[in-house]
Amino acid sequence: MAEYTAATMAAKWRISMRRVQDLCRTGRVSGAYKRNGAWLIPAEAEKPQRHGSHSEVLRVLSLFSGCGGMDLGFEGSFQVLRQALNPQINPHWGTCDSVGDWAILPKTRFSTVFANDIRPDAKIIWSRYFSKFDIQKEIYHVESIVDLVKAQQDGQKVVFPPNISVVTGGFPCQDFSVAGKRKGFHSDKSHTGKKREDAAPSVESRGQLYMWMREVIALTQPKLFIAENVKGLTNLHDVKEIIQRDFASVCDGGYLVVPAKILLAANYGVSQRRERVIFYGFKKSALRPEALAALSSTDIAPEYDPYPIPTHAPTGDPNTPLLPFVTLRSALTGLDEPELSADPSQKKFSRAKYLGRHLQGQIEIPLDSISPTIRAEHHGNIEYRRLSTEHGGQYAGELASGMAERRLTVRECARIQSFPDDYDFVLPAEKGERSVSASEAYRLVGNAVPPLLAFHIAKRMEDNWGLYFL
Repeated sequence: MAEYTAATMAAKWRISMRRVQDLCRTGRVSGAYKRNGAWLIPAEAEKPQRHGSHSEVLRVLSLFSGCGGMDLGFEGSFQVLRQALNPQINPHWGTCDSVGDWAILPKTRFSTVFANDIRPDAKIIWSRYFSKFDIQKEIYHVESIVDLVKAQQDGQKVVFPPNISVVTGGFPCQDFSVAGKRKGFHSDKSHTGKKREDAAPSVESRGQLYMWMREVIALTQPKLFIAENVKGLTNLHDVKEIIQRDFASVCDGGYLVVPAKILLAANYGVSQRRERVIFYGFKKSALRPEALAALSSTDIAPEYDPYPIPTHAPTGDPNTPLLPFVTLRSALTGLDEPELSADPSQKKFSRAKYLGRHLQGQIEIPLDSISPTIRAEHHGNIEYRRLSTEHGGQYAGELASGMAERRLTVRECARIQSFPDDYDFVLPAEKGERSVSASEAYRLVGNAVPPLLAFHIAKRMEDNWGLYFL
């Protein structure tokens, strides 16, 4: 049986070594014992919980929901690659075996009670999948957040449900992305995504929709909110600091916003070089006094750090429990070529012509490494699964066997994003709903938060809920 020192477990559990020693000394760490004056702890030992009940359902209000990457992560109970999980770091997850290389993540305490986006195709995909959780499609509102907030503020109707524990939202990122025009707060798009006729700065522009998420927080007053966006936001003038300050001012300064941090999806078992900036806001009046003090500190103690613990590194690390990054070869395991597949999302792929390596999306993915960021467009910028020899393709064996040059399919993009295979993206018209095309599916998949990364965020909050809140 593998054993770790108190120092190693302190890093794994993100608490101080002294705290680990105290937990061992008081018998709260199962199997821990002393040898030559030092504590040794079984590798599978779970971090003792300090406060609170695990039976409370935590109600989630989801904004800018898209096709549901963040929502799926907060719900849990979906299939992921076994090697994308690290039981040394998260032994308490209690995954259920499925088939071969796959495992099923546990259900969390979180329950989605409201979702919202302006895209009807997103609702169709979201609703068909989340019906598996007995979540009704009526909770998904296809309407601008600006209009929803105004309707409730004006007393027209009650839009947002009561007793919300968490508000999540990936406010639109196109205006902050390095792949776009980077107009930021001065976006020329409206809150409905259409071109604005008036060029004057407006709080209703797409680039300032986070302010309307702020209004939802003011209306619902959750204990916690989590906002996410692209890494490019952090190096666009002082945008990050402005957003943090605006979020912190909600409810007359009633929320503590900890410094935003960039998370690399590959560090959490996602086979992709995708980086997202995460904002956490805690309702001050709901926090335990010791938690308020810890989260207000310039140097937050590991035990109170809200950011999830990394589980993977580029090559692993023999001196830590970290595993190597999950390669694309593993992520795409078992998928048939499009012409052999019965899955509509695997049969469909962009047929945009090769335009030369100097442009985006004109390279083939490195099967023995991780993918570039999956993009939300597919006008010729979705990477190739395989290039021809003429275009510099490296997979000679596949080409020799007759496999054709082609770009990534919708399903392959979804796999790289960590969506399970029963999450359907290319859909026929059904029961009065219109179809969802491959073009629309590419956009929705590319805009999503990787569900496995979102699950890490959710589980960190679930584990620490009693530590943080009264």
